[in-house]
Amino acid sequence: MRAVFTLLTTAAIVGLAVSALAQEASAPAADPAAGLSEWARVYEVFSHPRCANCHVEDNHPRWSGAHYGVTRVHAFNVQGGADGSGFGNPGLHCTTCHFNSNSSVLHGPPGVAGWHLAPPEMVWFGKSSAEVCAQIKDPARNGNRTLDEVAIHVRDDALVGWGWDPGPGREPAPGSAQATFDALVKWAAAGAPCPSP
Repeated sequence: MRAVFTLLTTAAIVGLAVSALAQEASAPAADPAAGLSEWARVYEVFSHPRCANCHVEDNHPRWSGAHYGVTRVHAFNVQGGADGSGFGNPGLHCTTCHFNSNSSVLHGPPGVAGWHLAPPEMVWFGKSSAEVCAQIKDPARNGNRTLDEVAIHVRDDALVGWGWDPGPGREPAPGSAQATFDALVKWAAAGAPCPSP
């Protein structure tokens, strides 16, 4: 009886090992080169002024891009708010000037519902590709999101989507929300590699 039990136990263990190997063989292999290519597309968007200008460390949004010449701190001493909310200080909330849609006047205030700075943990203005990549993979610094959730946020969030529809006189972010979503998904599937610092 003991020999039969040992034989059955050994067969079960071998079966589990074969099953694990089969799953491993069917899983897509990480492809760092393909992943880095997709990440380069993502970083081109994240580092673009339409995205990066509100991902700032000092609570002061930036005005930057080809039409500004040099990068400047937002006029009127605009800040994200002492409470860390990103919605502005009392008496000068972001929505004082930034309404639910873009101004039709050239370089007029852009807008979308809920205009605000990115939260402090999501600061990446002026950071390198390697730094932003590591940050996006870290739930403590990406809004507590999985990589799938980061991709969905980029594709579906209205404020993020504004970057591709910034109003007259502003260069939009490269590509589209869907293209950036696709690049994030492919980057994650390739093992989410980051460039060397």
